[in-house]
Amino acid sequence: MAVTDEAIEKIKDMIVSGALRPGDRLPKESELAAELGLSRNSLREAVRALSLIRILDVRQGDGTYVTSLDPQLLLEAMSFVVDFHRDDTVLEFLAVRRILEPAATALAASRISEQQLDALGAQLDALGAAPSVEELVACDLEFHRGIVQSSGNSVLCSLLDGLSGPTTRARIWRGLTQEDAVARTLHEHRAILAALRDRDAEAARSWATVHIASVEQWLRSSL
Repeated sequence: MAVTDEAIEKIKDMIVSGALRPGDRLPKESELAAELGLSRNSLREAVRALSLIRILDVRQGDGTYVTSLDPQLLLEAMSFVVDFHRDDTVLEFLAVRRILEPAATALAASRISEQQLDALGAQLDALGAAPSVEELVACDLEFHRGIVQSSGNSVLCSLLDGLSGPTTRARIWRGLTQEDAVARTLHEHRAILAALRDRDAEAARSWATVHIASVEQWLRSSL
């Protein structure tokens, strides 16, 4: 194991064990290096690496702190990488969405409130029967985000939020080039909402799968 990797593991162990908790300030560099049996250089590199993935927060002139460790914060590092995807990887992002989002939608069936269901319905009603592609895709993003948030799993929500962006362009492209894409999307949204209102987890899962798979299938045939 490289010296820096060893230093990262030792700091991680302190956080996992509870020796360092969210919001705690790390001991002085010299003290922590001595406590962990590390050189100050390797400790410094470990701190730099952990700050890049939002585990640690280096505050100039103040010290280094453990972050809140909130899933949304930690997954921002993944979102940053995702933003630099290549066009030929969009299918892979869609495939991951197809695996994760139906599961989140099924979870939401038993957890979503009537108020949240009404808000989703109002979003769809506001679109009308013939929205523009841009309006539809913007609603699509909010519609799915609202459902996933209702699943009650913040990690799943953050993951899917990060994966949704790279597929937006494909959804707009489909809406502009596939004749019935807008009508089909509206129909699938209504079907998902109906399943959620019925508290039918398996129907919600199935319609979410169909919804994402239809974009994936169209893109695969277009490339």
